[in-house]
Amino acid sequence: MKNQTPATLVEHFSGITDPRIDRTKRHKLIDILVIAICATICGADGWEEFELFGQAKQEWFKSFLELPHGIPSDDTFRRVFCRINPRQFQHCFLEWVRSVYQLTQGQVVAIDGKQARRSYDRGAGKTAINMVSAWASQNGMVLGQVKVDTKSNEITAIPELLSLLEIAGCIVTIDAIGCQTEIAARIVDKEADYVLALKANQGTLYEDVVRYFAWALADKFKQTTYRSQQTTDGEHGRLEVRRYYVTDDIEWLSQKAAWRGLRSIAMVESERTILGEATSTERRYYLSSLAADARQLGKAIRGHWSIENSLHWVLDIAFREDESRIRKDHAPENVATLRHIALNLLKQEKTAKVGVKAKRLKAGWDESYLLKVLYG
Repeated sequence: MKNQTPATLVEHFSGITDPRIDRTKRHKLIDILVIAICATICGADGWEEFELFGQAKQEWFKSFLELPHGIPSDDTFRRVFCRINPRQFQHCFLEWVRSVYQLTQGQVVAIDGKQARRSYDRGAGKTAINMVSAWASQNGMVLGQVKVDTKSNEITAIPELLSLLEIAGCIVTIDAIGCQTEIAARIVDKEADYVLALKANQGTLYEDVVRYFAWALADKFKQTTYRSQQTTDGEHGRLEVRRYYVTDDIEWLSQKAAWRGLRSIAMVESERTILGEATSTERRYYLSSLAADARQLGKAIRGHWSIENSLHWVLDIAFREDESRIRKDHAPENVATLRHIALNLLKQEKTAKVGVKAKRLKAGWDESYLLKVLYG
């Protein structure tokens, strides 16, 4: 008796154009994709491991895949993922995410870039790829990703990613490189709000905001309206106090008109004390389309850090992304999408109360658990 096919994966990834010529199509493209996704979920990190995993699970895969010529070889996996159109693969990924997961209104969508450090190909003069991803902090999943053009930077990739996303009602957070008027306008056009880190790359605007908060703090905010919140975190001999200050007193900003939807500016003062060491203080500044609500703004700023802890760190530790030597043609970008598919599925599986790395092992050992992961 055949197992039920993981229908959502098959449905959304069957539309990918097969890059092979007809005489070389011994294996169905959807079979190759499903085996690769399952192998990535279960701990495989390269072509040989994809083939070995497929061989080890061949009888199981036969229960829902056709496999007309058995399990594809490592060379077949390599050739296919080098040639699949990465934009089409990512489009299918986006459609799959939209069909399976529903965004929570008002949640933080953090956007940030990450380099796959060993994806460079020195012989071909190819630099390491950098992927800009959107991370839904509350849902705990990747919403989409775009490769940064080798001759550009994240400033051009972020608008392209935003154009692909459905983020109405969400709060988009981006580090200083994304603090651009065009990006703010694109977020507002998508019916979302923004919290953008403001640094010296904005010149006089940054200097004006820094001076404003320095004056307001010295004056104890007697001549302006503001909201504030304080949080305290401490463990392992470290104590960190964060003070959030936000104001909608921004009519004086000479560049206000250039920023679509701008409603408030904010400062976060972080005071860190490490046992046996001196206390250090750091101030960070933000532009936002949100109202002057310190609690909401603080939640958004803290939520942005989750893209580092729950996405980038997990890709490095649980998926060993920085160790991957997959470099040729479109393969690095396509395999990055494979990892995002696997991570989304593993994050949404809630019955195993362990980390992503342990879930990958469990899925490899236990086919019934792998099915739970595939069905979400």
